[in-house]
Amino acid sequence: MLDVTVVLLDDGLSSTAIMPVEIFHSAGTLWHQLHGRPIKPAFRVRTVSIDGAAVRSPYGLSLQPQGRIADVHRTDIIVVPTSGLDLDVKLVENSAILPWLRYHHQAGAYLAGVCMGAAYLAEAGLLDGRLATTHWAVHPALAERYPQAIWRPDLFVTEDKRVLCSGGVYASIDVSLYLVKKFCGHETAVQCAKALLLPMPRVHQSGYAMLPVSQPHDDEQIRAVEAFLQVNFHLNIPTPALAERAGMAERTFVRRFKAATGKRPAGYLQALRIDAAKAMLERDGRPIQSISADVGYDDLGFFRTLFRRSTGMTPAEYRAHFAPMGIRGYAALAAP
Repeated sequence: MLDVTVVLLDDGLSSTAIMPVEIFHSAGTLWHQLHGRPIKPAFRVRTVSIDGAAVRSPYGLSLQPQGRIADVHRTDIIVVPTSGLDLDVKLVENSAILPWLRYHHQAGAYLAGVCMGAAYLAEAGLLDGRLATTHWAVHPALAERYPQAIWRPDLFVTEDKRVLCSGGVYASIDVSLYLVKKFCGHETAVQCAKALLLPMPRVHQSGYAMLPVSQPHDDEQIRAVEAFLQVNFHLNIPTPALAERAGMAERTFVRRFKAATGKRPAGYLQALRIDAAKAMLERDGRPIQSISADVGYDDLGFFRTLFRRSTGMTPAEYRAHFAPMGIRGYAALAAP
């Protein structure tokens, strides 16, 4: 069982802390309870504030944590919610959280900043050189204040070397379900979402950072190529062109790409396309042939073969298993 620590901060929107608590608590439990099955909790969730005292919201709601941040000696995931718009005041008021975040990240924890909670990750130096996102309205101020971060306000969720950000209040749901899927698998995440009547995380085509398909690494030239592929995965880009973009000879590029990501360029691109197709099938009722073309495969038969090899299911079977009933019904009506 994984340990999740949700920090409570004064003057934030309570839902940015409460939704992660409820989602992680429900993973492996609520779906089973609703179906009369033995529960299989996936996470142990606790709430803390900086000093253990109750925190207040701007609208009078008070939240009582279970302890202090100093009481947390080990955790697998930390969620940092919003805490008010006046960053100059809040960063000083909550400065004790900064070394605590650095310590736990060094110890191996995943850190997730929800909406303006990303500012604490940035202030702690944990977003330098990493992908990040936040609410669109505060992005300009954060980008000016923390120029070393790679800000992508067009994305709902980003993940980079165990540091995650989500843009906006609703994205607290996205990043929580994303982490449930990451640690527990797709089916558990779908069950959790269905039990809570939540949609699955918003997909890449609508502004969701592409699911990481490689191991973490520090090769900046390869990371730049990965970022390019994550945006242009639907295009047919030959390996020599990628090598030229990286400023390397082709053989050197392929060797370094595989060393950094664990995959050859073609395999990496295929994984991106299959992940994008899975996301579309979950939330899009269009014909499978259209989805195949959208992710870069004009040959539907070839796409079906690759998809089945990757997932163990045909695209139609995958949609039937994971898409909401309305999408399945629409897809059935649209099918030739």
